[in-house]
Order: sequence, then C-alpha cells, then structure tokens
Amino acid sequence: MLDHSINFHHFTTYSDFGQQKSMLDGYKILTVTHRNVHLDKISDFILPHADETELGDKLNALKDKLDLSELLYTATCNRVIYLFHTDIDLDITFIDHFFRTIDPHLSSDSIVKSVAAYEGKEAIVHFYEVASSIDSLVVGEREIMRQIRESYTQCKDWQLTGDHIRLLMKYLVQATKEVYAKTRIGEKPVSVVSLAMLKLRETNLPTTARILLVGAGQTNTLVSKFLLKQGFRNITVFNRSIENAQRLATSVNGKGYALSDLPNYKEGFDCLICCTGSTEAILNTTLYQALLNGEQGEKVLVDLSVPNNIAKEVVAQFPTKHIDIAILKELAELNMSLRKQEIGIAKILLTDQFKAFEEAFQWRQLEKAMRHVPKQVKEIKERAMNEVFKKDLDELDDKSRALIEEMMTYMEKKCISIPMKAAKELVE
Repeated sequence: MLDHSINFHHFTTYSDFGQQKSMLDGYKILTVTHRNVHLDKISDFILPHADETELGDKLNALKDKLDLSELLYTATCNRVIYLFHTDIDLDITFIDHFFRTIDPHLSSDSIVKSVAAYEGKEAIVHFYEVASSIDSLVVGEREIMRQIRESYTQCKDWQLTGDHIRLLMKYLVQATKEVYAKTRIGEKPVSVVSLAMLKLRETNLPTTARILLVGAGQTNTLVSKFLLKQGFRNITVFNRSIENAQRLATSVNGKGYALSDLPNYKEGFDCLICCTGSTEAILNTTLYQALLNGEQGEKVLVDLSVPNNIAKEVVAQFPTKHIDIAILKELAELNMSLRKQEIGIAKILLTDQFKAFEEAFQWRQLEKAMRHVPKQVKEIKERAMNEVFKKDLDELDDKSRALIEEMMTYMEKKCISIPMKAAKELVE
C-alpha cells in the first residue's frame, strides 16, 4: 500500500520459463477513501463530469494520456477507485501526474496525504476486500459490489477494459459470493432504520394500520419505502414544511399536512413514527391525548430523533410499544461488532479465492502466449503434405494417401495438446 512514505512490496508469483517474473504487477489501484480523508474531500479526486457521455470521454482521454492498457473507475459516497493495468511503475511522479491530469488544482501535498496506492497482489487483495465489504465504511453492506459491477459494465461499454480486468471481475464476483455464503458478515442489520423497521415488524401491526409519519426528512423517507414494501397503505405525513410533507405523502399515496396541524388531527392512529430536527420533545402528553381522540388501547411509537421527539412522560403514562433510538443504536453497535468478528474468516476465504484467481490468471497468460501454436502446427502439416512430401504422396494410391492424411491430422492434434497440457501442469 502507498501511504505517506510511498512504499511498495513487489510480489514474485511464478517462474516463466526459468525467469522470475511478477505477472500480477500490471494491476494497479489508486484510491481515496473514508480511511484517508474526510468524506467531503473525496469529491476532490473524482473525475468531474456533467453527464455519462462526458465521463466516458474523459476516462478514455485519461487512459490514453497515461498510457494505461485498461481502466476501471468506481466512485461512491465514501471512496473513489481507479483500477488499471499498465507496465508503468507506480511511483510518486506517476501518481502526482495522474491526479493532476484529473484536476490541475490538486496540490502534491494533498495527493500524497490522501491517496492510497496498491500494486500487484496487494491491489487484487485490496479490491477483493472492498468488494466483499471488509474495507467498507459499513462492514457487511452489499451495495459496494453492485456499484463495482455497474461501473465495470459501464467501463466495458466505453471500451476501457480488456482481458485483465474481465478475468479479475469474474473471480471477484465469485470471491464475494463465497464470503457472504460462508460468513455472517452481512446477516445482522446495522442501520437504525433497518433495525427500527425490524422491531416494527415484530409488533405484528396489520397492514391496515393507521400510521402517522412526523417529519419528512431522509430518515422518514427511508421508513416510508419500507412501509410501502411491507404493504402499509394508510399513511399520513406531518412536517414543518407542508411542501415536503405533501411530497413524501404523494410517494406513499397518503395525505400531507403542516406540523402545526397535528394538534387538530382527529382521525386517530395505530402507529406514530417520529424523526425531526427539533431539539425538544414534540409529542408531549397533551398532544398525545388529543391525538388519541378518546381511543383506548396500546399504540406503537417509534422515535428515531436525536434528541428524542417523544416525551418520556408519554411512554410512562400511556400503554405503548415503544421503539427508541438509544436502544436501536446499541443494537446497531452490537450487530456491527458481530459483523467485524467475521472479518478474520472472510480474509481466509479471500486468500483461497486469490489463489484461484492467480492460477487462472497464469493459465490465461500461457493460453495467450500459445494461441499461435495450433495455427503454426497446421501450417507445418500443410507444408509437409503440399510441398515437402508432395511428390511422394502423389505416387500413393487413394487409400494409402487417405491413411497418411488421417495420421497427420492425428499428429496435428497431439502436437497441439502436448504443449498445452505441459503448460497447464506448469501452472498447477
């Protein structure tokens, strides 16, 4: 990994006809992640573009200018990855030139402090760990692999990638599937919204339940998507901005009102989910009593606000099933801890997957190196038949000539298969 000291370790992985050579050194990664810089600074290293067409053009220009044989570009909210294949040495000069090509205003000091660089085996292992979410901001989230696959499809369509990245992607998908199949790294939910909705599901609330959403920000927008997915249809939204309330209400086929209208709401509710930016409790005992409008029985209250928007007195004085942000955060931390315990197992699995890729890569290189053998053997056979031994063959009867041709065809196939078999045994 390249950090502030820009140190590399080169890995010699196989012997090519007696000469030690690191076949994988052509793989390079330059990346900026949440581990190196604040999230709001990652955008400084993203290739600026107005639309997808411009991005494709800029990536092709970058590839040509820096003499890269292949390039895969992935940008997310917490990392940007430039994976490429080239024989050029990955040193400070190249890295500085790389990012100044992207943005001439970037300083050398910023580049050195922010960029992590990987080469050869380290690049591939890092890519595996990113794709399998070991290196993610949220360990165990599957979104990063989807983003990488989409980026690959896009870069392939733009003719940025080739055989090296194609092969890596094939084994990358296999590696991530192995991690999720044989570990519990993605099993425990770690987002507060996911946990809240899991708890809500445990209340066995019927889909006909009357649900009030207080707040129309990002959190309750995510909540609304869950509610729709689970079949809830009777949803009413309250928010300080009535425009935002109506926008969210429209997405769930409900009604939207201003937060100031909440004390006058008389249609009752079975579940109230609250998440606003208020610094004090919105739902006090007086408002809660008014919302009940004479109804008795237990209600479900979900408070996703920090600080709490539902007063403690409400929970203490009325029969409720209360889902609180503090409990959810504790559960999220516990689940994240359990996910992190799976990292060691995941790394062992990825080590085996890397070996599978390394063997496949070596075999692929030998295949390409020997792709002319069948043609050359065929040419030798045809020259023997049509030039060198033509006179002798012409003197043979048809049966004898047919036998000779059959024998030569047999020898042709064997001469092709022998070196290919030997090459495969060399790799294994």
